[in-house]
Amino acid sequence: MAKIAVYDTNNKQVSERELADSVFNADVRGYLIHDMVRYQLAARRQGTAQVKNRSAVAGGGKKPYKQKGTGNARQGTVRAPHFVGGGVAFGPSTRDYSFKLNRKVKLAALKSALSVRFKEERMTVLNALDLEKISTKGFNEVLGRFDVSNVLVVIEEADSKVELSARNLPFVKVLRAEGVNVYDVMKYKNLILTEGAVSRLEGALG
Repeated sequence: MAKIAVYDTNNKQVSERELADSVFNADVRGYLIHDMVRYQLAARRQGTAQVKNRSAVAGGGKKPYKQKGTGNARQGTVRAPHFVGGGVAFGPSTRDYSFKLNRKVKLAALKSALSVRFKEERMTVLNALDLEKISTKGFNEVLGRFDVSNVLVVIEEADSKVELSARNLPFVKVLRAEGVNVYDVMKYKNLILTEGAVSRLEGALG
């Protein structure tokens, strides 16, 4: 099994921990990561852009002038796309951009993303992340001891002190273990997890 050092919030090593190879040291399959990021971004799209085509605009029931004898091109309705106030040709319509991915693919993609951060040595494990009070400055000082700025912090469960302290920091995001996803793991260059979060992820993905 792979091993990783465990630090306290002062960046002092306090122990060493074994990691499940199936979760943090798995084979990295980039195409699965790519598919999962596409899946997440597609699901976020609203797909509400819509215009009216010639059948949806008001009016136009009457033939504007007779078929022959006017010297003009024949017309059937003033709501055709080439008339002012007519319908739009080939415009966008409401649609759902989401698509299906199998559960096994999603799990494999997350394992690959976590393994990327571990193999790149951009993953840090803390024995705990306990703050005395809600303090953006205090939380930023903790990150400063590890010399990271663009970072995803994963905690075991809800902790308002940590979550509220980090919300105003740019390029920093705090997630609970249950909400870890491929997009955020890949978006942030560094990954910090508490030991409790590591255990949760190994239990869910192992």
